[in-house]
Amino acid sequence: MIAIIDYDAGNIRSVEKALRFLGQEALVTKNREAILGADKVILPGVGSFGDAMGKIRQYGLERVIGEVIGKDTPFLGICLGLQLLFERSDETPGVPGLGILKGEILRIPDGEGLKIPHMGWNSLTFPNAGRLFRGISKEAYVYFVHSYYLKAADERIVTAAAEYGAYIHASVEQGNVFACQFHPEKSGDVGLQILKNFVEL
Repeated sequence: MIAIIDYDAGNIRSVEKALRFLGQEALVTKNREAILGADKVILPGVGSFGDAMGKIRQYGLERVIGEVIGKDTPFLGICLGLQLLFERSDETPGVPGLGILKGEILRIPDGEGLKIPHMGWNSLTFPNAGRLFRGISKEAYVYFVHSYYLKAADERIVTAAAEYGAYIHASVEQGNVFACQFHPEKSGDVGLQILKNFVEL
């Protein structure tokens, strides 16, 4: 069973729907025992960094997430879920993130011809090998919706990158922790393959 952490963020049900399409049992839950008992755990979501961290702390989920990762359960952050795994965000100065991975979330800089948020399809490059990208072709296109981007402290954990006014660390992998800035559940066959790779870890 795959637990999808519910902290009142948007876009959680689309992840559940994609997993069910792949034939997986998925449960959207805040329940500590259900999350800790899952085979794999996903932290999806769209919304504000500060509001999300407030909800995660309100529901006691920060400790649960730490326990899940500590027991080596495969864990996947998606979009806002990626950002929350890091230390801080320009979106909400002074609000600490989960700090599970080292790095910061920066605002995409304004640039001529660039619309912010970065919304739509963009191609990936793969600076380091990543288990989520088995069978994915070079320059594969995935779907993004974000105004802030990751700059990881250690570029060795970056398994996919994209260009949009900045060099965006689009996916990371460290031990049992995986995360994508883009939305695999909205990225067609490529995204389903990425989720399938996670499911099969």
